[in-house]
Amino acid sequence: MVQILPMASTIRPSLSPFATTRFAGRISVSNSSSRFSSIRFASSVGPQSQCFGLNRQEGSRKSSKTIVCMAQGSTTTTQENALEWVKKDKRRMLHVVYRVGDLDRTIKFYTECLGMKLLRKRDIPEERYTNAFLGYGPEDSHFVIELTYIVLPDYGVDKYDIGTAFGHFGIAVDDVAKTVDLIKAKGGTVTREPGPVKGGKSIIAFIEDPDGYKFELIERAPTPEPLCQVMLRVGDLDRSIAFHEKAFGMELLRRRDNPEYKYTIAMMGYGPEDKNAVLELTYNYGVTEYDKGNAYAQIAIGTDDVYKTAEAVRLFGGKITREPGPLPGISTKITACLDPDGWKTVFVDNIDFLKELE
Repeated sequence: MVQILPMASTIRPSLSPFATTRFAGRISVSNSSSRFSSIRFASSVGPQSQCFGLNRQEGSRKSSKTIVCMAQGSTTTTQENALEWVKKDKRRMLHVVYRVGDLDRTIKFYTECLGMKLLRKRDIPEERYTNAFLGYGPEDSHFVIELTYIVLPDYGVDKYDIGTAFGHFGIAVDDVAKTVDLIKAKGGTVTREPGPVKGGKSIIAFIEDPDGYKFELIERAPTPEPLCQVMLRVGDLDRSIAFHEKAFGMELLRRRDNPEYKYTIAMMGYGPEDKNAVLELTYNYGVTEYDKGNAYAQIAIGTDDVYKTAEAVRLFGGKITREPGPLPGISTKITACLDPDGWKTVFVDNIDFLKELE
């Protein structure tokens, strides 16, 4: 069974304004609530600033004119400033989003077989979809699942293609064998019986939910974050690790190569695996492309500033698919991006997220 240790909220948004920033070579002052999407990460203007033919005194006497400054260093310097900010940003994996064909059926399976709680439901009739949030604790301090059920004009979508790129979700339990027995008794599908993981000693099992999503049950001591992993396959592990470290501010927690079974994994996250949800990136030898299907959607991550986050993602090679700004209707600021493998991530303003939960 799943055992949960208490965990305090890990979202501690910074309310202080961001320092002076430079817009395309011009000096301007902005704060974290600015809605400009062109923020450039550069050194704050100070005594060492060099301008086109102007010293600081001359510049101050021409306050009515725009002060155009020389670039201070190369792109490398800009990336270093971005990397420094990303590492200081208050980030946490908030939820994982995917589509299901029967919302009530899935909620029943997750609550009765996996021991999750239904935290809230959100119906968006004008957009023709409904969300259900499930997990092992409150959303302000736990990683949770966001299920999406889409309704078309005449009928709902009852089936999706999971593809070959998505791997599984991980759930930490204190006794894998007992959990598997319970799932079998409830009519669940077990695709791998309890036993040691290939190339390791951890006791695991695999099950499938009614839509075909795989869950890995991992035998561990009680943890504050039972919903502990999302596994995604990538075509270039080194490239993916570098991107998630720099653009997302994640830490490489461990890397394990399994030459006997021809795969390598990298665990990335914002804290130790036994206390935080992590991203498991898997590289299968020689496989560079996968079919993503249309079932799995994205992971949401909290940030203190979606505008600066979007710029950092751009600097480190990601693609912005939704410019930073508020969502219509609820005013929560987000930005969406794709990593080099095409996996989508949505960054959500920390303060707005907490307001949404009120």
